[in-house]
Amino acid sequence: MVEMVSRPYERAFEKHALANPDVLCLSADLTSSCEIDRFRDTHPEQFLSLGMAEQNMMSFAGGLGLAGFRPFIHTFGVFLYRRPYDQLMASVAYPRRKVRLMGFLPGITTPGGMTHQAIEDISVMRSIPNMTVLETGDATEVESICEAADSIDGPVYCRVLRGSVPRLFDTPIQVGRMRELALGDDVLIVTSGITTEEALRARAALEGAGVSVRHLHLNTIKPFDAAAMLDHIGSVRHGVVTLENHVTEGGIGSLLAEIMADNGTGKRLVRLGLKDTYAHGGSRPYLMKHYGLDATALVAGVERVMGAALDIGEADLAAARIEAVHSTVKAEGL
Repeated sequence: MVEMVSRPYERAFEKHALANPDVLCLSADLTSSCEIDRFRDTHPEQFLSLGMAEQNMMSFAGGLGLAGFRPFIHTFGVFLYRRPYDQLMASVAYPRRKVRLMGFLPGITTPGGMTHQAIEDISVMRSIPNMTVLETGDATEVESICEAADSIDGPVYCRVLRGSVPRLFDTPIQVGRMRELALGDDVLIVTSGITTEEALRARAALEGAGVSVRHLHLNTIKPFDAAAMLDHIGSVRHGVVTLENHVTEGGIGSLLAEIMADNGTGKRLVRLGLKDTYAHGGSRPYLMKHYGLDATALVAGVERVMGAALDIGEADLAAARIEAVHSTVKAEGL
């Protein structure tokens, strides 16, 4: 039984901010939806509301960084790079300000449709010079994301999970180090964020079908340890499957493609994720199945890499968790 942790970010940020008085909490009018409403009410001296004006907030945060503060910006991921892109580049990334961009609702973790779903954020953010990109995949990583982000001498973009989050790991994020979850020698599976839970659903069935799985979980997307990844790629016979809560262009699938092409590995790569499409509204399990981001799609990807049918059906996979579609906090939590 997987332990579920309620609102891990709320407690983690409060603990970190209180231990570091130069940390400031910035909100873009989505305070409860980003689990900082209690912090606003109990620690107003470290809280600033900038309203629905993300471009101004980004420039303001850059100024706070220049003044020696470490602002944590809280809003949905889409509002951290689509609308304020110019201010992000000029006021935060170029001068290497210590601004921590806490982006909630990554990918299809929301039923809110394309206006709320950050599906191309990794491709945008990892292309920006000076930017570090982190992604949480469970409650333990959410609990350690503030400290991890604040260890970086420069701007950091974080894909943050909220609400009820499963605990999959026992150790906090270590920036720059991937998690080695299985070390088989047939196929390498690389996942991040919520797709790691889907890979865990599939692993026992794959191994039961005779597939020796090597499984890596990425929480640091930039900077990236290419040498360590090449060692893992070289340790499997057939090839690599990536599964991500993001478009396949520019995300971890592209990251692996770049590494493999640059180093002439000559192995097969199958990239699973959103294929040149926006997602519509719906529950997370429905969207993951509809767009091929779930355990079933992963099994099919492994079959493609191996060139063999594995005869694994839905009944062979661990059960998917069913979550409520709507936020229990506010309607804006879509």
